[in-house]
Amino acid sequence: MSGLRPGGPRVVAVGGGHGQAVTLRAVRRYAGEVTAVVSVADDGGSSGRLRRQLGIVPPGDLRMCLVALARPGSALAVAFEHRFDAESPDEGTGGHDDYVGHALGNLVLAGLVAATGDVQEGLDEAGRLLGAVGRVVPAAYEPVVLKAEAGCGEIEGQTAVMATADIHHVSLVPADPPAAPAAVEALLRADQVVLGPGSLYTSVLAAVAVPGIAAALRATRARRVYVANLRPQRAETEGYDVAAHLAGLRAHGIDVDVVLADPAAIELGPASGTLVVEPLADEAGTAHDPARLAVALARLVG
Repeated sequence: MSGLRPGGPRVVAVGGGHGQAVTLRAVRRYAGEVTAVVSVADDGGSSGRLRRQLGIVPPGDLRMCLVALARPGSALAVAFEHRFDAESPDEGTGGHDDYVGHALGNLVLAGLVAATGDVQEGLDEAGRLLGAVGRVVPAAYEPVVLKAEAGCGEIEGQTAVMATADIHHVSLVPADPPAAPAAVEALLRADQVVLGPGSLYTSVLAAVAVPGIAAALRATRARRVYVANLRPQRAETEGYDVAAHLAGLRAHGIDVDVVLADPAAIELGPASGTLVVEPLADEAGTAHDPARLAVALARLVG
C-alpha cells in the first residue's frame, strides 16, 4: 500500500468526509493515478471556524483526504489529525486565533494557502510534505453554502442540512461557483470515477452540485461507480435503501454505470441498472473495509 501501481488506472474519488477518505485508502491499492475531488461546503467545527475567520475553503475534508493518501508511517500525517481537545472558545469573545478545537492539519493547510496565495498550491505543498501518492483538489476554489429544499422548507448550511429529513434537492450559494480546473481535467481523463460512500446530500452531492463538476461527470468516458453507504444517515437519508440513494443522484442529473453495495448492511430496494453486491463492511460492521473495497473496485475499472 506504499505507492501506486505503474500503468494502473486513473481513478478519481468524488465527495467528502470520512467516506471519501476510506475510498482513497482503497483506491491507492490498485490505481496508477489518484485524484480526490472534495466538497467545500463544510461549515461546522474547526473547518467552519477557519472558513468564517479567514475566508478560505473549509480545510477539514481536504485534510482527511491528504492523510488517506500520505506516506505509510508518516508522523506528520498522524500530527495532521491531532486535535487540540479542549472546549472551543465562544467565537463572540474574540478568540479568532485560538488553536483550541482545531485539528493541526487544518491550521497547517490554512497557513500554506496563505503562504502560497493559492488554494491548490497550498494543497499540493501539503501533499509533498506528507508524501501523498495522489492529488487532492477542491471541487471549487471558493467556499460555498449548501442549500436544501426539503419538506419543511428551505434550509441553508451543511450542518443544518445534515439534521434535516425529507430532502428533495440540494444546490449551492452562489449557484454557479467555477469548478476547479484540475478537478474537471482529472474527471475527463479518468478511467474510473468513484462516488461515495458518504452522506448523499452533504458530501457526495455537495461536491457534484458545482455545475462544472456535474458536467464533467456527465461527459467523462470513465466508468462511474457509486459505493452505497452501509446504512441510512439519521435525518438526512432516514429510511433510504440503495434505490432511494440512486434516485437522489438522478434527481440531480447524475447517472452512474455501476452500483456497489453490501446487502448485509443496507436494503437494496428496487435498484435499477448494474448492481454489484459484495461484503464490504469491516469486522465491526460500522465502516467500509479499505482492503475489501479495493478488491471490489479494482474489478470494476472500465
